[in-house]
Amino acid sequence: MSSASSLTPKRYQPNINRFLALCGRNYYHILRWLPDGAEQGASWQVGGEYGLLDVRLLENTRYTQLIEISRNVGKTDFVDTPKITVRVYHDAKLAEVLTSRQIYQLSPVYDYPNIRMHHRDEKYRVNAFLEELLRIDNSTSVVCLAEF
Repeated sequence: MSSASSLTPKRYQPNINRFLALCGRNYYHILRWLPDGAEQGASWQVGGEYGLLDVRLLENTRYTQLIEISRNVGKTDFVDTPKITVRVYHDAKLAEVLTSRQIYQLSPVYDYPNIRMHHRDEKYRVNAFLEELLRIDNSTSVVCLAEF
């Protein structure tokens, strides 16, 4: 005979070490092309073998920066331009996605199923997407530093 507790699914527990390692890797990817002394509002492009990233510095404080990263995928009705807002923590050496195209505030864990169909580990997945986005080339370079 099975007990009622065996029918209840195990509650999802995020792996904090795995998440922090991912945020650390993202920090070092971003640090390679983040200009020293960039002013709030500055925009630039980062180019690589697989395309260009458009970057804009939204906020600049002593220990953190808030940047917006997007990648133009061309004019299409089927795919929206990937756009994410990332908080860069220089004191902790971490970069964490705060918002994604359709998600304006990421929760650490989502119940599943949910009305918006987020995965239980949506926050980790969005940060993993950032890592893939930042790997447009191993030898990235700043293409254009301009203010819009």
